[in-house]
Amino acid sequence: MNRRTRFFGILVKRSSLFFNCSFLSTAIESFQQPHNLTTCIASLQASAHHKNLAKGKEIHSYMLVNGFLNSPLSSTSLINMYSKCNQMNHALSIFKEPTREINVFCFNAIISGFITNGFPEEGFEFYQKMRNEGVVPDKFTFPCAIKACLDVFEIKKIHGLLFKFGLELDVFIGSALVNCYLKFGLMEHAQVAFKELPTRDVVLWNAMVNGYAQIGQFDMVLKTFRRMNDEGVVPSRFTVTGVLSVFAVTGELDNGRIIHGFAMKMGYDSGIAVSNSLIDMYGKCKCVEDALEIFEMISEKDIFSWNSIISVHEQCGDYDGTLRLFDRMMGSGIQPDLVTVTIVLPACSHLAALMHGREIHGYMIVSGLGKDGKDVDDVLLKNAVMDMYAKCGSMRDAHLVFERMCDKDVASLNIMIMGYGMHGYGNEALEMFSRMCEVRLKPDEITFVGVLSACSHAGFVRQGRNFLAQMKSKYDVAPTIEHYTCVIDMLGRAGQLNEAYELALTMPIEANPVVWRAFLAACRLHKHTVLAEVAANRVFELEPEHCGSYVLMSNVYGAIGRYEEVSEVRHSMRQQNVRKTPGCSWIELKNGVHVFVSADRAHPEAYSIYAGLNSLTARLREYGYVPDV
Repeated sequence: MNRRTRFFGILVKRSSLFFNCSFLSTAIESFQQPHNLTTCIASLQASAHHKNLAKGKEIHSYMLVNGFLNSPLSSTSLINMYSKCNQMNHALSIFKEPTREINVFCFNAIISGFITNGFPEEGFEFYQKMRNEGVVPDKFTFPCAIKACLDVFEIKKIHGLLFKFGLELDVFIGSALVNCYLKFGLMEHAQVAFKELPTRDVVLWNAMVNGYAQIGQFDMVLKTFRRMNDEGVVPSRFTVTGVLSVFAVTGELDNGRIIHGFAMKMGYDSGIAVSNSLIDMYGKCKCVEDALEIFEMISEKDIFSWNSIISVHEQCGDYDGTLRLFDRMMGSGIQPDLVTVTIVLPACSHLAALMHGREIHGYMIVSGLGKDGKDVDDVLLKNAVMDMYAKCGSMRDAHLVFERMCDKDVASLNIMIMGYGMHGYGNEALEMFSRMCEVRLKPDEITFVGVLSACSHAGFVRQGRNFLAQMKSKYDVAPTIEHYTCVIDMLGRAGQLNEAYELALTMPIEANPVVWRAFLAACRLHKHTVLAEVAANRVFELEPEHCGSYVLMSNVYGAIGRYEEVSEVRHSMRQQNVRKTPGCSWIELKNGVHVFVSADRAHPEAYSIYAGLNSLTARLREYGYVPDV
């Protein structure tokens, strides 16, 4: 049975449900034996637990035909099933049925559904609707209503209601209350609510631990964790994940390993949530191999497992590994979410993996990623896509994404300016800057790095000088070391080395190694040995361990035939124990990204590749090519 045949829709039209008749008969026939209300409810609960939407719809249609929908328990179970399957429009249609009896159970189910699916505002609206219709909330209503609170005033109102209904000592409500107070940074209120509860179980302690972790109060997390142990409360899996999140941020690897050992002792490491937290902790402590080992031990990896390990590789600069893991994830049948996309797109940018980037963008369009519940463009995500296209050299695609954006911010314009400038489209970059000014978006420091870089690559020396002079007076942006570096690079590329040198000496910010290396590269380009030696000496003083300056200076001497000085520079590198970082390049083909390091023989096709390269080099030499070493 294909997807089209199995699918049936529930449409809300004047609060009524309409079913496809052919599907309805198929669904009924799929039951091998008669079901009563009790077995239907049990089956709905199982469908909700396993998120089996197709089975849940079959049961729904069977209940409709057999008259089982009149029971309040049926409505509650259906709302719960559709909510757990992330189908809040269907859950809402059940709730709005005219024949439905208004009761606290249906309200609890719909409020909980909205909270679980990430719609706290809608959840709180139904809580208010419940109160307005005179339905009395119970102990299951308040934990969800508290989670949905969006301001301090509402949480304090609910706290007052708890005393009215005699629920102020309920530990589950108290846990939600503590967590919510901490979410708003009201630590004193949270501590008072915590102390007022006579029974403090592990759930309540977890609310304190995780609440402090979420607001960055790491010292309080560890203090609460120690108090918890002192009072003889055994930490649970949720305690472990809260404490691990602290060590992930602070980078305390040794303490993280201690918690890992505790989790293994208690058998918590077999749980997916703890494993995911361990991956995150080891990854942020730069222990990629440990993180990968834990990941590989997980038998049933969820989306959070994949996002964690992919993020670990991306943060450590292993962009090739990031894309390989992403391909594995797609092959395993796990569908990417917004988090996955925002992790993988920068990896495509760093590797210029345009085909990978296009595939991800296509997936976003097909799956509807990048739009929120109100069909408003997600500016941050569109910016990430645009940045990927720009850094992969496809300014046409970047421009298409830019023009189709409903809302553009400063970052959107900055990406386009930087992209055009990077690829030598100086006029287009300056035109984009003009558009920014026309729509009254205020340029920032990044804008002017892009503009000055565009002037440098396009040779717009006069415009570059004017932008630097007007940054503070006209645009109220103080020039930084990055802006001066761009201008020095611009002057150097244009052959105006004396002016560039004068600016490096007289600018109000002390020149750093990056400035002098940019100037040294310009001296090498124009074979100006005297100024090159001055720049090199400055770099050697400021950053003697950096290999780039030695290589540049060696190339300057080599270009004018002073090979004795070349030998001296290389001897100096050996004395300083400076090693040249191996060159790295990559190419994207249909079967993936292939990464190569200088003198690398690890590629399975290395013999053929080097044979082709040597043949090409030999032919180049015939036409007078001299390798630049």
